[in-house]
Amino acid sequence: MTTLARRRLRTTNIWPGFVDALAALLMVVIFLLMVFVLAQVFLSETLSGRDRALLDLRNQVDELADLLSLERQASAGLRANLAQLSADLRASLVARDDLGGALRAMSERADQAERDAARLQAALTTAIEAGDADRAELEAQSRQVLSLAADIAALQALKQDLEQEILELGRRADTTAEALIAERELSESARAQVALLNRQMAALREQIVQLNAALEASEAEVHAQNVQIANLGERLNAALATRVQELARYRSEFFGRLRAVLGDHPDVRIVGDRFVFQSEVLFDTGSAAIGLEGRSQLERVAATLRELAAEIPEDLDWVLQINGHTDKVPIFTARYASNWDLSAARAISVVQLMIDQGIPPHRLAAAGFAEFDPLVEGDTPEALRRNRRIELKLTQG
Repeated sequence: MTTLARRRLRTTNIWPGFVDALAALLMVVIFLLMVFVLAQVFLSETLSGRDRALLDLRNQVDELADLLSLERQASAGLRANLAQLSADLRASLVARDDLGGALRAMSERADQAERDAARLQAALTTAIEAGDADRAELEAQSRQVLSLAADIAALQALKQDLEQEILELGRRADTTAEALIAERELSESARAQVALLNRQMAALREQIVQLNAALEASEAEVHAQNVQIANLGERLNAALATRVQELARYRSEFFGRLRAVLGDHPDVRIVGDRFVFQSEVLFDTGSAAIGLEGRSQLERVAATLRELAAEIPEDLDWVLQINGHTDKVPIFTARYASNWDLSAARAISVVQLMIDQGIPPHRLAAAGFAEFDPLVEGDTPEALRRNRRIELKLTQG
């Protein structure tokens, strides 16, 4: 019988530690998931910002490329216009030179015709005055003089026309020269703009290269951080597992000592990872004042806890959580307006007694659950009795 009781006690003491270990492991997993999600959100925001900046720069490069293409087309048109104007200018200059030569030749012919006319006129006058020429010869010389005069007039008119054409060609040459200068200035301006656009595109490409490098560095840093987070998670899991095992060991020892101290009282039992007192053991109906029997039981619990607390390492954070529960029968008195008030008041009464027995206040916690965390369902007297209880739970702080 003694052996069976020891086996039953050992089995009962292992279960609470196992439950707390699973709970702690779940908390660690949730914490690591939160860290991972935050890291992913930060990485997504960083990458999206870099992608937007890269897209903006690429759009700017495309716009500059379009502008550069337009400037190059305009520059090609200007060069074509420049070549045409240069050709027109050269043709105008050649034509002006040719007309100048023709004008000089005509001037020489006109001068020669004037000299011949003057000579013939003088000869004719001399012959008439001398009376030694016949009439036919005089008429022929007269006609020759008239012909020379007509040639002189025609040459004078042609000279004026040539001079007018030369002036027109000069004006056209001047206009062409001015247009040529303007085209050259526009061509120089276009080349300067093209050079500026080339420099801007080079600068933007350099910025894109820098952004790509920064993006790669950020990705490498995030990868390194993920590795560090994974390593940290592994170390944290190991540390928490160690702490959970230590706390589970002390909890099992605490429950074992309580069971030995309190004996096999039918209204004091272990449920999961909690040590449960039925309310009737500690309180009268509708009251939060601890009775004499309940005080005796709780003083034993406090003494056991003091002994165990001396053995728990200082760096192992622990708390004795005291939870008050009622049945579903509503209460409304001058002192307690609801089951919430009654359950919280009973838990606080137990905490106050533990403090009076030397348990540090920072190692204690009180909570009231009213009727909303029942052990069993139903409205039978037995179900109502089992749900009226005080639970003690040794857990992490």
